[in-house]
Amino acid sequence: MLTILGSKPAGSAYCDGISRRNFLRVGALGLGGLALPGVLQAESSVGIRSAGNGHKAVIMIFLPGGPSHQDMFDLKLDAPSEVRGEFKPIPTNVPGIQICEHLPRLARLADKYTVIRSVVGMEDRHESFQCYTGRLNRNQPPGGWPSMGSLLTRVQGAGDPSLPAFVGLAPKMGHVPWSDNGVAGFLGPACAPFEINKGGGKDDMVLNGITLDRLSDRRSLLTALDTFRREVDVGGQIAGLDAYTQQAFGILTSSRMVEALDFRREDPRVIERYGKGDPKNRDDGAPKLMEHFLVARRLVEAGVRCVTLAFSRWDHHGDIRGNLPKLCQQTDQPVAGLLKDLKQRGLLDETLVVALGEFGRSPEKGVSTSGNGNSADGRDHWPYCYTAVIGGAGIKRGYVHGKSDKTGSAPTEDAVHPMELLATIYHSVGIDPETIVYNHLNQPRELVKAKPVTKLFA
Repeated sequence: MLTILGSKPAGSAYCDGISRRNFLRVGALGLGGLALPGVLQAESSVGIRSAGNGHKAVIMIFLPGGPSHQDMFDLKLDAPSEVRGEFKPIPTNVPGIQICEHLPRLARLADKYTVIRSVVGMEDRHESFQCYTGRLNRNQPPGGWPSMGSLLTRVQGAGDPSLPAFVGLAPKMGHVPWSDNGVAGFLGPACAPFEINKGGGKDDMVLNGITLDRLSDRRSLLTALDTFRREVDVGGQIAGLDAYTQQAFGILTSSRMVEALDFRREDPRVIERYGKGDPKNRDDGAPKLMEHFLVARRLVEAGVRCVTLAFSRWDHHGDIRGNLPKLCQQTDQPVAGLLKDLKQRGLLDETLVVALGEFGRSPEKGVSTSGNGNSADGRDHWPYCYTAVIGGAGIKRGYVHGKSDKTGSAPTEDAVHPMELLATIYHSVGIDPETIVYNHLNQPRELVKAKPVTKLFA
């Protein structure tokens, strides 16, 4: 069997084992049962390309639970006391723009991104689906709406033939809808994400005993890969395989994916810039894995088109005063580290970084708007106005787009619907948002039903 075994060593940088999409199985050495060739053949049949398209990429940072926009990027100092947050604004390196005092690194990098203070249009639903599709998770067409990463896979394909186009780093979570890295929907399994941290099941792959805790030993890993290739090639087995099986074999035994995931090969100073994470899940939310931000950068640098990741838990119905400062500081370091790293490597002009939650928080503290209940120092769900941060790939920098009212309740200028945000993302990576794709029934569907937000482009 050809597999890559997942394990959970103490202090592991990964939450679970590696799996090559949830549907993948690898057969015996004869490769007669290999599922990936069928995937590659399906990709070819629906027009997915795998090279020669240029390489722009998207890193989507999902903040599960709904970050409090009034306490982070849209502070309301003149609001009544029951609305006004506990934290002070600090100036950024862009005159006139202020953000929360607990985000000092991002404050020093405000000239690298845009803050959108007027996102509106989703429902009070705890799920990443809204962020990844720009659509409501109801009244879907047959097969379901596909996510951004799946659409990028379909339209652009992989930037490198030995890598998947779409990688999802979000691990299993207690609240399952937060674990969604992005669904393929009506595009089918050929466009599903390569999920790294959902292991623990029969679909895990194992490569001759090499486990994740040995990824740092590149020599032993490459030796195992070479040994496996030699063993399989005895008697000309590889030469007799069809083209799709050979391509699948090349992907599964390529060192490029393994090297991209092995962030320990980075200069220790770079690793330190991102910070050391905590692999434990937070209640029903995501772990705080700063390393995933570095892995995301390594993946897009290697040729992956889209990486999705989730960080911590932001559903603060209580104790914002006690919880948010530390969480902001923990998030500030890897997001700033990612932006700075991309800039220094000349990748920020080609890589779009987007950070947002599924909604914001209610203006008035201690008041329940969703029936969930709140303490005096907590805010409820609020899909009527919230904030997103976006930077890179042609997006205007050092800019605030849109404006909310004096309590952060609703946009008063330049409202942005999540579908418009998705249209903007597609445009920024060179895709016409009006592009038509075809579902499994060969029916035409639009990528999104919206226009890009032209004011967001430099």
